[in-house]
Amino acid sequence: MSFWEYVGNRHQQLLTDAYQHASAVFQCMVLATLIGVLLGVVTYRSDWAGNLATTATSTILTVPSLAMIGLLIPVVGLGVPPTVIALTLYGLLPIVRNSIVGLRGVDPSLVDAAKGNGMSRVMRLARVELPLAWPPILTGIRVSTQMLMGIAAIAAYASGPGLGNEIFRGLASLGSKNALNQVLAGTLGIIVLALLFDAAYVLLGRLTIPRGIRV
Repeated sequence: MSFWEYVGNRHQQLLTDAYQHASAVFQCMVLATLIGVLLGVVTYRSDWAGNLATTATSTILTVPSLAMIGLLIPVVGLGVPPTVIALTLYGLLPIVRNSIVGLRGVDPSLVDAAKGNGMSRVMRLARVELPLAWPPILTGIRVSTQMLMGIAAIAAYASGPGLGNEIFRGLASLGSKNALNQVLAGTLGIIVLALLFDAAYVLLGRLTIPRGIRV
């Protein structure tokens, strides 16, 4: 059976796996973004706190994904929980780092001007600092998403959702007539999803970043 025949026969299952893969990555990215930006906001004013946050999240990233999921299985079981926890943790580093860099890069004179206009600390953060730090934060989100697209395939090891199931089934049946088709279908599906997500982030950047800041 050729690759395209295999895709034609299995297109419904492949679409389901692709949807689950994209959904898992998207939801974990939302969690990672909320946690990562919050960590950046809390730590960017202090050198040691910022270094601690960056070091802690980078240490997490050094743990092999298969080992991370394997360690989580006895604690939270199989399926979605270990997938969500692992992907969220892996997605933190670029967002935390870029949040800190972006917030530290805001012109202090603009913050002082906002303070002189009577803005509270929270208002300055929400209306001045975070909007100006948004471009590097968005870059961190894009980098994290690309990483998680690949890492999410390992979730199949813990009976997680996504295209990794197609890859694992192919690897488990090497030598059979459709083994290569399964691995190729899962791999190409992940690449296509990564490109679609990245295109969406480019569009989001054009919609949310003023032209002057982009230039």
